[in-house]
Amino acid sequence: MKAILYCRVSTDKITQETSLVRQKEELLNLAARHQITVVDCIEEKQSGYDIEREGIFRMLDYFSANEADCLLIQDETRLGRGNTKIALFHQLNKLNVRIYTATHDGELELSESDSMVLQIVGVVEEYQRKIHNMKIKRGMKKAVAAGYDPSKNLTNLDKAPGRERIEFPIEEVVRLKENKLTFAEITKVLNGLGYDVSKATVHRRYQEHQLLE
Repeated sequence: MKAILYCRVSTDKITQETSLVRQKEELLNLAARHQITVVDCIEEKQSGYDIEREGIFRMLDYFSANEADCLLIQDETRLGRGNTKIALFHQLNKLNVRIYTATHDGELELSESDSMVLQIVGVVEEYQRKIHNMKIKRGMKKAVAAGYDPSKNLTNLDKAPGRERIEFPIEEVVRLKENKLTFAEITKVLNGLGYDVSKATVHRRYQEHQLLE
């Protein structure tokens, strides 16, 4: 396994410097005992309630890039406190990151309450995805009922990826707009058809088209 060591103290007082040194030593020893390769050691002097920490972003970048797959911390409070801790646990879980602590001398054992909260967050996130997909399907049905023909957008599937594949039919946008669809609904229709565009882009292109008419 390849690990990131994360050490944190809440203030930049001189007395906290020894805590950072001690944390790093404990985590290096922990890594050695479990034969874990250390990729980097991140040290921060910031409150655990803050989610906007440069060290946290650096740590997540390592895991997102698959440059490390394990996190070593002194204890769970070093990662964060309150809602920030839960949010980071959830993000690390999604990235399949294993967490080791010096306190447990091994993998972190979440408390029953933390485990329950993470389960609830996972369920809520899944329902948010379902609702989003349902909105796209609803927008598609409304667009088809208004005369939109999805088959017209299958003609470019054999072309190589690039700018041409993210273009979208402005004429259809105009027609859907004339049929009283909102820009948000039109954007969902386009996204559902594979066009990676935002509502702002759809709105801007529509305005440009209207000016040229």
